[in-house]
Amino acid sequence: MYVCICNGVTEKDIHKAVEGGICSLDQLSAKTSVTKHCGCCTEYACKVIEEAMAQRQVR
Repeated sequence: MYVCICNGVTEKDIHKAVEGGICSLDQLSAKTSVTKHCGCCTEYACKVIEEAMAQRQVR
């Protein structure tokens, strides 16, 4: 599912970024440009980062 339509960033992209060491919205934004246009995705992007980090800790 798309998180950021402006930049074509999906939940899967965010999960991969977290697996690669991304752990904050600022880092994700620098890597993918998520939240840099309209900002409508900010809240959902944060949620997906948190979910991905929680899944990573469980493994």
